[in-house]
Amino acid sequence: MGALAATAAPSPMLQRARGEGRVVATVRDGQTEIAGLYQEGCAKIRLPHTHSDALQAVLMNTAGGLTGGDHVRWSADAGPGAKLVLTTPACERVYRSLGSDAVVGNRLLVREGAHVDWLPQETILFEHSRLDRRLEVDLADGATLTAVEAVLLGREAMGEAARGARLRDNWRIRRNGRLLHAEATTIGGEARERDGSSLLAGALAFATVLHIGPEAERKLEAVRALLPQSGGASVIGERLTVRLLAPSGLALRRSLSPIIALLSSAGSVPRLWTL
Repeated sequence: MGALAATAAPSPMLQRARGEGRVVATVRDGQTEIAGLYQEGCAKIRLPHTHSDALQAVLMNTAGGLTGGDHVRWSADAGPGAKLVLTTPACERVYRSLGSDAVVGNRLLVREGAHVDWLPQETILFEHSRLDRRLEVDLADGATLTAVEAVLLGREAMGEAARGARLRDNWRIRRNGRLLHAEATTIGGEARERDGSSLLAGALAFATVLHIGPEAERKLEAVRALLPQSGGASVIGERLTVRLLAPSGLALRRSLSPIIALLSSAGSVPRLWTL
């Protein structure tokens, strides 16, 4: 009797999260209001009532986190003179991947004289997670921006350092089509990246804050007065860039919150940050 031919079991079809959310803001009678809203898949947008003249949009991933193969896109259009605050209800968690990246694309269009605060709460990278994220911003004449991205490496309460996590984070900021700011952050598991004195230096939390506006240089000294010893800030033209390192997520937020309050249009962090 011939041997039965071995057949490989088919690979399981894993469910992947897909989502796209868009919000458009306009000014009516001196108040920024919603002019358009689109949400699909796991991407949901909520518009809480605030006492500010800005419109606040809360970007929610109802999949409960991201893992390899997930793909989420967010976009916002702030009309002339509008003030728009974009935040999230909690930290975004990126879980272990079986090989592919979780992909997040963020696109902001800030029209003449408008201001956008891009203030998502921290992203937590779990062990062996993979995240490919991109932020693209198009600024018109007189438009201003405050943007924050903060990352936590592992769960502090579990004593994790997420040495096997992978991150690619690319920013491209343009004014009238001209490149104004570009940066690329790549983190793998190499010891020199995590422990090198010129890189993470053992920190388990880090953040970048970018403020673009005519008052950038004037605000530099006030920002520096708020920085911890491990932080730094610089100004080139209308760009104020802040870098923060911290041993934990709590320490990072304590340093980050007053800087956001100083640079944001509302003069405070979003209320969801304080819950």
